[in-house]
Amino acid sequence: MNKLFYPKLALTNIKKNSKTYIPFLLTCIITIALFYDICSLAGNSGLDSMPGAGEMRMMLILGTYVVGFFAIIFLFYTNSFLMKRRKKEFGLFNILGMEKRHVSLIIAYETLLTAVISLSLGFLIGISLDKLLFMAIGKMFDSNITLGFYISSSAIKTSLILFGLIFLFMYLNSIRQIKLANPIELLHSTEYGEKEPKSKWIMTILGIVCLSIGYYISLTTKNPITAMMLFFAAVILVIIGTYLLFTAGSVTLLKALKKNKGYFYKPNHFISVSGMIYRMKQNAAGLANICILSTMVLVMISTTFSLWIGIDDLTRQRYPREIVAYTNANEDDIQTIRDVSDQLLKDKNLEKENILDYRYVEFTGYQKEQSILTDRKNIYANMTDAICTVMVTDLDDYNQSMNTNYTLNENEILLYGNRKEFEYDQFEVFDYKFKVKEQVDEFMGNGNSAANVASGYFIVVKDETIVNDIYRLQKEVYGDYASNLYNYYGFDIDASDTVIKEYYHSLVRNLGDVGLEGYDVECKTISYAGFIALYGGFLFIGIFLSILFIMATILIIYYKQITEGYEDKERFEIMQKVGMDHKLVKKSINSQVLTVFFLPLVTAVIHLAFAFPIVSKLLSMLMLSDIELFIYCTLGCIGVFTLVYIFIYSITAKSYYSIVKRN
Repeated sequence: MNKLFYPKLALTNIKKNSKTYIPFLLTCIITIALFYDICSLAGNSGLDSMPGAGEMRMMLILGTYVVGFFAIIFLFYTNSFLMKRRKKEFGLFNILGMEKRHVSLIIAYETLLTAVISLSLGFLIGISLDKLLFMAIGKMFDSNITLGFYISSSAIKTSLILFGLIFLFMYLNSIRQIKLANPIELLHSTEYGEKEPKSKWIMTILGIVCLSIGYYISLTTKNPITAMMLFFAAVILVIIGTYLLFTAGSVTLLKALKKNKGYFYKPNHFISVSGMIYRMKQNAAGLANICILSTMVLVMISTTFSLWIGIDDLTRQRYPREIVAYTNANEDDIQTIRDVSDQLLKDKNLEKENILDYRYVEFTGYQKEQSILTDRKNIYANMTDAICTVMVTDLDDYNQSMNTNYTLNENEILLYGNRKEFEYDQFEVFDYKFKVKEQVDEFMGNGNSAANVASGYFIVVKDETIVNDIYRLQKEVYGDYASNLYNYYGFDIDASDTVIKEYYHSLVRNLGDVGLEGYDVECKTISYAGFIALYGGFLFIGIFLSILFIMATILIIYYKQITEGYEDKERFEIMQKVGMDHKLVKKSINSQVLTVFFLPLVTAVIHLAFAFPIVSKLLSMLMLSDIELFIYCTLGCIGVFTLVYIFIYSITAKSYYSIVKRN
């Protein structure tokens, strides 16, 4: 036998199955290109010259693991579809006298050809896009990027190892299926599963329970810390519930409609319900995948865009003043900081504005109604939702910093809740029982407190003596874990970014020269670059993964359309042969296709709506408290994704109708 027989046969098979093979090949190429790009970007030394390089590199490295994991799962899934469609073909080879080892050899050549083409074109596209993506990152950071050709040998090596193993295991899995099946089973594989599915009430009820628990967690979780702990549990429950309801619940519902004789025995309902039962049985898993992928895209894009658009507000919350200094409550130290900063301002002909200068103590406790508990042995210490922080300052500092003229009597306080309102008239902490005179609308800026993920209460007491006493009491309770008494000193400077950066570096240097210890100085302008890197990284990874997920969605939809096209072609012809009206049959099939196609999108939007509360809590941990912005971004993403989804349908539907169209 000619040595080239099997390679030629493999190439012929790929060409013959081009409708299913070419989309898979394109998917492999794009996945390899994107994986190479993110690996290359993560290892690009050019990042080091950008502000916030550490945060961006961390996000890119995380992205490589996510993309790699996705590539493994998705390529295996699509390859299994190809094998399912071609089992009849392999069975025919066996019937014609070809042994299973010969079929395995054909599959080996097909896999090798696919791997060579995918890796070659994937690297070519990836290398071409690499510089453009790096320039896009540079644009985010407002950095100048020099043009030039760059190839990452480490990214190529990593990609070759990962995708080489993927193709190897896909081949092994394919021949496993061939080895375990006999020729007759392979030949008739496409005919299996045509029995009418049975109602699965237990799985349906379990799906409803899983989905309900996931939704309940999202709707009832109030504390960001709890949200972080329960988020992934809720996600897993929703995914399980989605798969169960698509695979079992849909069939159970349709079977219930079929039993309703008054509804079922009508021309439109008879055809639609009967067709939908088989359609849902065969495509439920694919539809569930589309739903989950669509939900992921919507969540990622809406959250990352919200963070990116709201980055200025986030920065203002974290850094309420341009220059901020923290130090232990030592009057000599804070006076040194005042003197050094003022002298430096004078030397550079600068003026300070919007001064914040106050003393405070901050500690953590557990809220039980109006009381803040600090006993670690208390039962409420295990309740995450009850965790809160308390920040205490005195009235003089508050009035001076906020330009107010409040007065307080003994045991009266002003109170501000950063994440929720305090619902009681009395505030109890340690031995104090304060009366809440007023809940104020704003408090003195404090970046560290703004970054705290727990709910916080900021209280203003009558005088400094009470602040000192509360500091002493919390120190007795927490011992080595107690908080210090801090001075907060901050101000704005009306100058360019360059001047502000120079001033900051000079201030840090001068404070070091005078031997000051136990202090921290921050600059909003310099730290802004870190925010750009972190949230820009989120946005970049979000867009990157969304492209992959949309690509996966397109491929699943396309394969679903092809599969249903061949099945509906036979049904279409049979229905007409038994005398059913052509328009009625066509209308029924069209309605089934549209219903099934848009069901995942509708379900994804419902998932997103219920996920909104818990996702907003997670965003608050990243200091995004503008819920209105998040709503607008979410609605915008839903609108854009819906248009993309419809476009995908219009493209893939052409393949479907070209198959079912009667000659």
